[in-house]
Formats: sequence, structure tokens, C-alpha cells
Amino acid sequence: MDFFSHWGLLLFAAFVAGALNSVAGGGSFLTLPALVFTGVPPVVANATGTVALFPGYVAGAWGFREDMQPPPGLSMRTVVIVSLIGGMAGAALLLFTPDAVFRKVVPWLLLVATAMFAFGPQIRAWAAKEAHPGQPASAVKGMLGMLAVAVYGGYFNGGLGILLLALFGLLGQTQLNAMNGMKNLVSALLTAIAVAIYAVGGLVQWQQALVMMVAATLGGYIGARVARKLPAAWLRWGIVATGLVMSILFFLRG
Repeated sequence: MDFFSHWGLLLFAAFVAGALNSVAGGGSFLTLPALVFTGVPPVVANATGTVALFPGYVAGAWGFREDMQPPPGLSMRTVVIVSLIGGMAGAALLLFTPDAVFRKVVPWLLLVATAMFAFGPQIRAWAAKEAHPGQPASAVKGMLGMLAVAVYGGYFNGGLGILLLALFGLLGQTQLNAMNGMKNLVSALLTAIAVAIYAVGGLVQWQQALVMMVAATLGGYIGARVARKLPAAWLRWGIVATGLVMSILFFLRG
């Protein structure tokens, strides 16, 4: 792959990923494969792609700042602390995962994340049905759930939003804006600590990360404007198709 096609692929993937994340999620289905296909080792590609999409999580958290409230049974302080601890643990786990092992794990991670995205509405509906409004969830149950999801997010954040929304529903949260606000806050927190660990561990290729960050931010703005005119079902199934194709390609490469 020559220089121009190399950077062209990364810019295109980051731009589209930013657009997808601004309206539905699924951006990591593009950034990780694009980096791997341009010769970046899988573990480094995962870390670099996370850095590139980080500003989107921060912007999303800021946008919902007035609606945020923790799920029943947990305080905001607890959510913040557990998110940081889980993100740190997940990032540390990635730091010590050999490329050969991660290469075998990636197709399954992509496939699971695609399935979670595809069945996101059903998962959220199930969580809402299982929840008991007015009855605060056990603090221990809430903390363990938050910790598990945060570790996953620090290691590989594909499908993280779906997991968080389902968890908040199970914990008894019913206000969608509050759930989305907390989803973005937790994503931003655990990604921030993960990015710091990736950087200290030397997992980030900063040239690619910074260029992709600009493209993703631009894509996020334009995507949000264009998506308003597209049927939501088209976006959802387009992302699912992308995830399936990328999963198949990684299985074939493995």
C-alpha cells in the first residue's frame, strides 16, 4: 500500500467513524481494521483508534451535561471512580496482551460488538423490562456491573454504548437523556484513563492518531447534519453490515 492510499484509507475511515459515532455508534468497526490493514500491529491499532475517537466521547458528555444523573443505588462519585478503575484495568490488560493473541481475539470482539449493536433495541427493551423503577438496585450489584463494563471498554470499546445503556436500564434508570448522558460520561472517563495508559505504555502511533482525530471530529459534525435526513434503519443496518464484513475479513486474516 503506497503513501497516499495508506493515509487516504485512514482519513476516510476516521471521517466515517466520526460520523457513525455522532448518530449511532460503531466507529471502531472502521478505525481498527483500517489501521491494521495499513500495517499497524493489532494491539497498537486498537489503542491508536481509541485515541482518535476520544474527542467524540468528551463532546458527547458535554452535550448531555445538564441531563446526567447516576442510576439508582449509585452516586456520581461512585460511577466516576469505578469507571476510572475499570478503564485502567482494561487498558492494562491490553498493554500485556501479545499481538498474536489479540489478533485471534479481534474477530470475536468485532463479532460480539456487531451482535450487540444489531440487537441493541432488544437488549435495551429487555433491560427496561427487568428493571424495577422506584426500587434502587443493590450498590454492590451496580458497582460490579459498572466495573465489568468499564474493564471491557478499557480493553476494547466496540459496543460499549449498548452495554452501558442496558446496564443502566437493569439498575432501574428510566430517563433516556439521563442514560445517554451517563453513557457518554462513562465512555469519556474510561477512555481518558485508557488513553493515558496506552500513551505511557507506548501503544499509540501519534501521527496516525492526531490526523485521524481531526478527520473524526469533522466527520462527527458533518455526519450529524447529514444523518438527520436519513432513515435510522439504514444507518443501523449499514453499521451492522460493516461490522460483519470486518469480522469476516479478520477471521480470514487469522
